[in-house]
Amino acid sequence: MKTTKLGSQGLITSQVGLGCMGMTSMMGGDMYGAADENEAIKTIHHSLELGGNFLDTADLYGPELNEQLIAKAIVGKREQFIIATKFGFEINGKGELTGKINGKKAYIKQAVERSLKNLKTDYIDLYYQHRLDFETPIEETVEAMGELVKEGKVKYLGLSEVSAKTIARAHKVHPISAVQTEYSLFERNVEAQGIKKAMESLGITLVAYSPLGRGFLSGQFQSPDDFPENDFRRMIPKFQGEQFQKNLDLLNEIQKIASEKGVSSPQLALAWVIAKGAIPIPGTKRVKYVKQNIASTEIELTQEDLDRLESIIPIDTETGNRYDEFNMQGIDQ
Repeated sequence: MKTTKLGSQGLITSQVGLGCMGMTSMMGGDMYGAADENEAIKTIHHSLELGGNFLDTADLYGPELNEQLIAKAIVGKREQFIIATKFGFEINGKGELTGKINGKKAYIKQAVERSLKNLKTDYIDLYYQHRLDFETPIEETVEAMGELVKEGKVKYLGLSEVSAKTIARAHKVHPISAVQTEYSLFERNVEAQGIKKAMESLGITLVAYSPLGRGFLSGQFQSPDDFPENDFRRMIPKFQGEQFQKNLDLLNEIQKIASEKGVSSPQLALAWVIAKGAIPIPGTKRVKYVKQNIASTEIELTQEDLDRLESIIPIDTETGNRYDEFNMQGIDQ
């Protein structure tokens, strides 16, 4: 596995990370079909064997269950992993979501201690604010996060789903190493809004979640009915009605290029994200997909390849919202 710099403060990580959200249930249900703890732990171990050491989790996932799973997987191997987790979706003392976003100093101190306990570690490599707290100045939040760095509880800082303006304000308070957002051939809003360019000027790395379009780029879903019954993707506009078919037509064109190059469409999609200077963190909970994802780091794409792919889905192509209306309101734009 090739390695790459994450930000400008010295963090080095594998070129492809592992999104762990789907490895556990979420508020009693499964986000991406049934979860299997033993298979999930095997997946994390296999990723490390192949050089994939970058794990992405959050206190939201479960809540807390995902961090606790990570703790089981990294026993005796903590120093070999780069662990990223997030705070922001407020969790009360009973482990329940309150429905609020909290970026206040007092809450951050509670959140980090909870995550350290769940992960059974004394430091977090990369600590993100999961969503912006619109009622708390970003300067206050990042100042509190910076204190965690001084205390040695956190090594590097990140933000998630924030605007270029917010990033600039945050970076003045304490260096930001990474900004995480959804980014794929089917979701390029971070480019369209100038966020990616602003990040690059500050030496901040884009960490791309859902780089495979929440599994859509795998090609296994030919109809919205193919998603498991309680799968949250059924609620996403991108995968509903006529929009699903429009996106499927675009995917068919991408698959033609993948076939020409002798790779799978997911591998081609990941190679595109890497070529764009981002670190993809495809989510998987099965061993068989890890090797395929990591193999994408060996795919070399020319500028002509990039141009062909982007001509299929130009940056202004309407592919549908990535969240329902309520959740879109939580994104800083």
